[in-house]
Amino acid sequence: MTLFHYKAAGRAGEVETGELDAPDEAAAVERLQASGFIPIRIEPAEPAAKSRGGGVFSRRRIGQEQVGVLTRDLATLLRSGLPLDRATEILISLAQSPQMQTLLTRVRDDVRGGAAFSKALEAHPGVFSRFYIGMVRAGEAGGALGAVLARIGEFMERSKELKETVKSALIYPSILVLASVTSVMLLLIFVVPQFSQMFEQSGKALPMATRIVILAGDLLRHYWWTLPLGLFLVYRYFAWQMGRPERKFVWDGRMLRLPLAGDLLTKIEVARFARTLGTLLANGIPLLAALTIVKETVGNSVIAAGLETAREQLKAGQGLAKPLMAQGIFPQLAVHMVSVGEETGRLDEMLTRVADVYDGEVSLAVKRTLALMEPVMILGLGLVIGGIILSILMAILKVNSLVG
Repeated sequence: MTLFHYKAAGRAGEVETGELDAPDEAAAVERLQASGFIPIRIEPAEPAAKSRGGGVFSRRRIGQEQVGVLTRDLATLLRSGLPLDRATEILISLAQSPQMQTLLTRVRDDVRGGAAFSKALEAHPGVFSRFYIGMVRAGEAGGALGAVLARIGEFMERSKELKETVKSALIYPSILVLASVTSVMLLLIFVVPQFSQMFEQSGKALPMATRIVILAGDLLRHYWWTLPLGLFLVYRYFAWQMGRPERKFVWDGRMLRLPLAGDLLTKIEVARFARTLGTLLANGIPLLAALTIVKETVGNSVIAAGLETAREQLKAGQGLAKPLMAQGIFPQLAVHMVSVGEETGRLDEMLTRVADVYDGEVSLAVKRTLALMEPVMILGLGLVIGGIILSILMAILKVNSLVG
């Protein structure tokens, strides 16, 4: 038997809370209904404190892809005319994971208990972002929750496509780097030592290049464990650096100044900023509040600081475009388009166009970078392997006295 906390409505409409023992949640619901109560919320007594408020299960097991599917399905049901609690009930029955089912059950119970939908979502911050909740709140205020959820679904789909584009582009270079490193290590560990024994027996001085290659092979064979240890230490160092806001700000600034990669990262962040802000403005959220939300969604702390500065100057009566231009971080084309949007009173539309432009530029830049990286990496691998082989041949020729 499990102890459950419950909140239920009685026959006269009064709300009662208490505890009861039951084999499972379904049995607890049946007992309450048999007693003439309408269950509002039922949850196990022990896990409740751990799982409420976007606890461990929600942060670790419910991904944004699942949230995107939920959002699109809920938008479809609401736009079909179903009330929110009935639409949520249907989604509970369709949920593909126990975690999502539990989450939706709690959201439904909160809504039936009189809470606004946005307030019910706020209890799960590990699943629903500030952007998501702010959009839902705007949809509730405007009486267009279904339409707003549809826009959130589209936004999440575009964000996912952008991430997938970058991830997919990195797969082949990653495989190529791994193959290159593996090939060089195999040569140094297994092939070079076969020749080094012969060279030692000859007793002749070897060329500098050969000595370097043999030393590298010896180090790898005897101290191979330093490689994973070194990689782990580097990872821990950067994790420590990224965990300190002042150091993360420094590293984020360096990332933006990198050749090629810095420009690509800037375009990715600008596309995310413009689409998020445009979506918020289109749903009636004031610019100042929207900028506060957008700042939390930006991954680069330097750009986030620039947005905070722009927000402060906006509060002082300036527009958005001038403070963005003064930062020197945002591309001039994007800032000019924002300025046009402010002048014409269609800032939300112009921001969406900025996002479309930079999404396209990111995709193009990724393709160009990939096209450039492939021959460079192949050439680099050829030079390294060729250098190793050449150093061995030089030593063989010297040992056999074929060269002076």
